[in-house]
Amino acid sequence: MIDTHCHLTFPDYRDKVDQTLADARAAGVTGCITISTTTQDAPSALAIARHHERVWCSAGVHPLYADQGPHDWKALAFIARDPKCIAWGELGLDNHYERPRRPVQQRVLEEQLGLIESWSREGLAKPVILHCRKAFDDLIPVLRRSSLPPERFVFHCFTGDSNDVRKCLEFGAMVSFTGVVTFANAVEVAAAAKLVPDERIMVETDAPFLSPEPVRSRWPNRPANVVHVARFLAKLRGVDANAFEQVLDANAERFFGLGGREPSPPGS
Repeated sequence: MIDTHCHLTFPDYRDKVDQTLADARAAGVTGCITISTTTQDAPSALAIARHHERVWCSAGVHPLYADQGPHDWKALAFIARDPKCIAWGELGLDNHYERPRRPVQQRVLEEQLGLIESWSREGLAKPVILHCRKAFDDLIPVLRRSSLPPERFVFHCFTGDSNDVRKCLEFGAMVSFTGVVTFANAVEVAAAAKLVPDERIMVETDAPFLSPEPVRSRWPNRPANVVHVARFLAKLRGVDANAFEQVLDANAERFFGLGGREPSPPGS
């Protein structure tokens, strides 16, 4: 199993990253992607990825941190040149919270996408991790206006309904599920998860958030718990758990280009 989205730079794992990853390995989790939320924490994410053989990172600014500028875009481009940085993001739009205001989120989103288009032409083409909360009708048109291939986007932590997932699939993106899909009060998310084709689905923890059943009461969530998400989805979709985990791994490896990657040495 690969946890395709966690936040190992968050304070919840201070001085605990080694143990957190050891626990993940013991649970059968063979790799993790630690996701950036600001241009300030992206270097820390890269440092963690460099220090651990089966950990990778991303580079991007989360919409809920859009107002915490100035954003050091040059730092993101520098980090993206490291082979352990395998994606842009997370970036997107969030309509759940009142702040940052939409114009700020929109400006930072479009600026990032424009830079990613430019960097991609310069040899830094990478998949893009999307944060989209109650904003599918607002975000997808912005993505369509970019020149980035739809199949290179993933809607992480999907919390919409069946109509929302159809929009994501029609656009052409991947869809990733967290522990939310296991919650008893998230029946719409579970219904949506049944509609995603095998080749378009991934799983994640979004740790330290969203611990899945049967460990929902535990904080922080940990990469080890991604196995609970995968097993729930397998049961929901009526397929063998082991076979489904192989499908999920193959999707993650293909989408993020993990096959055959060699880790960069610590401190390089």
